Amino acid sequence: MIRHVVLFTWTEDATEEQKATVAAELRELPGLIPQIRAYTIGGDVGVNQGNHEFAVVADFDTVDDYLVYRDHPRHLAVVTDHIRPIMAARAAVQIEA
Repeated sequence: MIRHVVLFTWTEDATEEQKATVAAELRELPGLIPQIRAYTIGGDVGVNQGNHEFAVVADFDTVDDYLVYRDHPRHLAVVTDHIRPIMAARAAVQIEA
């Protein structure tokens, strides 16, 4: 199994509406991309200072399934239209789980 983990920090001027739109758009992806085995998204709960603000954790059976997700037009549209405009920082990793 391949686990894809992405962490975001938003720009200081990102609005709550923009952040909510990111979450809403990402929540639609499992219904559109059958290669997604499991999908968890959410904001940091604020326990530790200095954390990123938002996370996506997605599981796939194979690397090829992850690549379908990575390159899917709807996923790319969410990134381009909603995430990049408010993204200050990003960290990502794909691991075998």
